Amino acid sequence: MAKAEFILQGFTTRTHRAAVRELFDVPDLERIVLSVSYIKESGVQEIENQLKAHAAITTILAGVRNEITSHQGVARLQRIPRIKLYAVDTGSRQVVFHPKFYLVRGRTHARLLVGSANLTLGGLNNNIEAGLMLDLDVADPTDKALIDNIESQIAALPRDYPSHVLKVTDVRELDEMLRTGRLVDETAVTPPRPTTSAVQSSGTSDTVPRIKLKVLPLRSALKKVRAKPKRPQPLKAAKAGARAPKAVPAAVGVEFELVWESKPLTRRDLTIPEAPGTHATGSVNLDAGLLSDTVDHRHYFRDEVFANLVWTARSLTVDEAFAKFQLVLKGISYGEFKLPIRHTTGTTSKAYKQHNAMTRLSWGPMREFVARPDFIGRTLALYRDKVDPKRFILEID
Repeated sequence: MAKAEFILQGFTTRTHRAAVRELFDVPDLERIVLSVSYIKESGVQEIENQLKAHAAITTILAGVRNEITSHQGVARLQRIPRIKLYAVDTGSRQVVFHPKFYLVRGRTHARLLVGSANLTLGGLNNNIEAGLMLDLDVADPTDKALIDNIESQIAALPRDYPSHVLKVTDVRELDEMLRTGRLVDETAVTPPRPTTSAVQSSGTSDTVPRIKLKVLPLRSALKKVRAKPKRPQPLKAAKAGARAPKAVPAAVGVEFELVWESKPLTRRDLTIPEAPGTHATGSVNLDAGLLSDTVDHRHYFRDEVFANLVWTARSLTVDEAFAKFQLVLKGISYGEFKLPIRHTTGTTSKAYKQHNAMTRLSWGPMREFVARPDFIGRTLALYRDKVDPKRFILEID
């Protein structure tokens, strides 16, 4: 008879990440079936070792054409030798392949996890998710009937829906899905599309703090982006200095790429003095943040992220450039601002040798919007326009 465990990730310390890994502890494994709507590379990484160890008996169904499942995530699965991978394409964005379950069957026992968790960092750890873990006895007729029913229904799908349940055997098939929009590129991010306007010059009517869950968030390291070919394009005039700008949603259909994300913001980052009379820096350091250890942040921003800007010498050791940044705070746009970026060019200083930040972004007129205590502990994301590399979005969420 099945033994059941209810998992309420986030509101409790139990995570689907731990539960999915425990599935593979079943002895004498004979069959593994995973079905998920959404897949990201960071989610695959969390159980990649377990999948590699049992690839020959593993079948995975992955939803596509849903604007979330990524080329990087599915390609990482496809690269595991002998794994049986299917992309489920309904042919319509209005019909989403949405079943989420993880079944591992051994010779005498099986485990089934059914719930809301996808193969993403959010689903496995960061989001509030619910799931039901069942320990099943293969010798029990009721348990065995459940296992057999799941396996038989999944096995029938490629036969019953040959145009929609597609076996993936070559990464070029995934390349084509990316080209036609059925998979997304994790480096390309849909810009924030705010639907409300800023209602105050110093804040918003949204005073809800970020929820503090009982599970610490996991973050995947960001990979280095490359400098874009220089293609100067006209920019809209900035609204610098406006005290109560209206919302300026990013253009629909324009893709941005996430080029940097900070660690939890501090008072120093947000220019909130610790005590009266304390000098506010007025800038935020563009440091390592969540970048991969392989990225040298001391040169990354000047040579890659902001390479298309016009840099001039501000002093013997500092270069300066200006760019347009749209500011989005908790989903609300505060308009577009022209801000200076300053980069220290020297490579012999103590700060450089200690791997301190060499590039700083001055908040300028944005300061009155970001100097808020409720942003402490949140993260700052920097996005770059994939078409016009002189346009950026700064988002605190």
